[in-house]
Amino acid sequence: MEFWRRAANPWGQDVLIGVSWDLMWAAVVGAVIFLAGHAIWLRTRPAESHGTPAAAPPGIPERIERHSLAARIFHWTMSASMLVLLVTAFAPVMGWQFPWVTIHWIAGVVLIATVVYHVIHAIGWQDFWSMFQLGVGEGIATLRHVLSPKAPAPPKAGKYPFDHRMYHHVIVVVSLAAIVTGALMMVRIDTPFWTRNPYLFSDSVWGAMYVVHGLAGVSLILLVAAHIYFALRPEKHWMTWSMIRGWIDREHYLEHFDPAKWDVTEAGGGVSGAGGAGALADASPSARRDD
Repeated sequence: MEFWRRAANPWGQDVLIGVSWDLMWAAVVGAVIFLAGHAIWLRTRPAESHGTPAAAPPGIPERIERHSLAARIFHWTMSASMLVLLVTAFAPVMGWQFPWVTIHWIAGVVLIATVVYHVIHAIGWQDFWSMFQLGVGEGIATLRHVLSPKAPAPPKAGKYPFDHRMYHHVIVVVSLAAIVTGALMMVRIDTPFWTRNPYLFSDSVWGAMYVVHGLAGVSLILLVAAHIYFALRPEKHWMTWSMIRGWIDREHYLEHFDPAKWDVTEAGGGVSGAGGAGALADASPSARRDD
């Protein structure tokens, strides 16, 4: 299997022109193997019990806001642009010919805009640093429990479990690599904003840029496939629904999260809307907005 492609430029120099398409197929096969392997592993693993949820501490509402409307709009806009980018990047390689270049760079601009918005929104209105807590002890406990069901269950997490944080860090690095190289590569095409300039960098620099962009692209095949797979798993539906409707119920909150680490009471910044009984009493999701 080759890792990159090379060709001679007009001056006879051997330069990089991108990653090998073998890597694309390797990523597809790797994604299938991982998803099938995880599904089989989970079926053969002894069923786990989270135990009986503890009695709800005072002040926890029936519905707890996990994702604000702004966060949900960002997530689904970014998801759509990412899927369009992957399809327009790799479908032509598989033989599906269409005007993919224009669609690809427009989707890239949308992705850049959503990421810029997310950074500003996270720093200005959310608990930005909570996603960047390493939690080494939590990670070790999680790994031990994954390797052996007999190992003690890891401690309940705050709003962002360890695996979510690690996935976030990886997707940030890979996405930024694709965004930076993709934005620079846009100077090689004509857009309504400028005329193409393929001579901004040397052929060797362009080649290295193509390779980094391609590696980020094939990595995103694996990352996006894994994200969709876990979102569709039945035991994760409650989490997926929170990205659609914005909230989780109190039972799932107490089952999976530590109230001391993720305080959703009025004292912790939430606005309780469940003061009475019935549907009207818990109609307003409430919790501190740090998503």
